[in-house]
Amino acid sequence: MVPDAQSPAYDPSRTWSMPEPNGVPAPGSYGVPACSGGSGFAYDEATLRELAKDWDDLADEFRADRQKAYYVVGAQGPGLEYASQGNAELVRASGEALLETLAGREKYCRAMAARFRAALGEQAAAEEAHRTEIDQAGGSL
Repeated sequence: MVPDAQSPAYDPSRTWSMPEPNGVPAPGSYGVPACSGGSGFAYDEATLRELAKDWDDLADEFRADRQKAYYVVGAQGPGLEYASQGNAELVRASGEALLETLAGREKYCRAMAARFRAALGEQAAAEEAHRTEIDQAGGSL
């Protein structure tokens, strides 16, 4: 089957970006990352704050899911026969694995939020250094 001209297809030479209202990138809402001249990206302050909050919110969701997973860890068999007890043991083991996975994901999200907060701190320090430099030169912001 030959795709027609209207079907979407991946083209590595095409620039993929979401259109902005009136062609103006909005601060925050993940904005458009600006190349920092080296490897990586540079975001404005609003975007860094939003990213940190989003990662923390996601971590909070994983924490809430962990609270619910304790029900799985405490599962009991419906009867006293071997099959019920064996099934409950497997369910509890699955719950333990779920708890471990959710804890790891929460930890990862907290670490990502911390990275964005650290970037905010670095950005504030750089702005203060530039402000001091301008003040020493007798200029103004």
